[in-house]
Amino acid sequence: NVKTSIRLKIRYKMKEISVLSLICSCLYPESRKNILGDFEDMDIKPINKRASGQAFEVILKPPSPTSDVAHCITSPPKRDISLEDIQKKLEAAEDRRRSQEAQILRILAEKREHEREVLLKAMEENSNFSRMAEEKLQVKMEQIEENRQAYLAAIMERLQEKERHAQEVRRNKELREELMP
Repeated sequence: NVKTSIRLKIRYKMKEISVLSLICSCLYPESRKNILGDFEDMDIKPINKRASGQAFEVILKPPSPTSDVAHCITSPPKRDISLEDIQKKLEAAEDRRRSQEAQILRILAEKREHEREVLLKAMEENSNFSRMAEEKLQVKMEQIEENRQAYLAAIMERLQEKERHAQEVRRNKELREELMP
């Protein structure tokens, strides 16, 4: 026989005694004996009053053979399962499996489609970037060529100017030599 004793204070809830009946038992000690003795599987004994409140000792009794029958929970009776029921359940399970497979395939297809769209967008952006870079390079090359042509034209102009000045200086020299003999 295993006896378990648990000490409870009034502030705790008791499983099978309502708080109201517990308070009443504290106020009316003569009715407490009736309330505290009503349980078959436990004894409840009051302990001397304490400053913190009323205390009780709850002693659980060992289960008796008659109480085992009362507390025993029986499983619901099993019904006979026919071959048709089993077949229907198997078909339903197969339908669920197919549905899950279809859903997984649909999700994978959506992911592949998204990846393809992302790849196409990246390729398009790369193509646009390459085209823009090529156009910028072409404009820059044209500008460099124009600047080069302008620079060469300016150099040729200066050379021609120097040549004219040299011819003028030679002519002036020849004229001086003719006048000074």
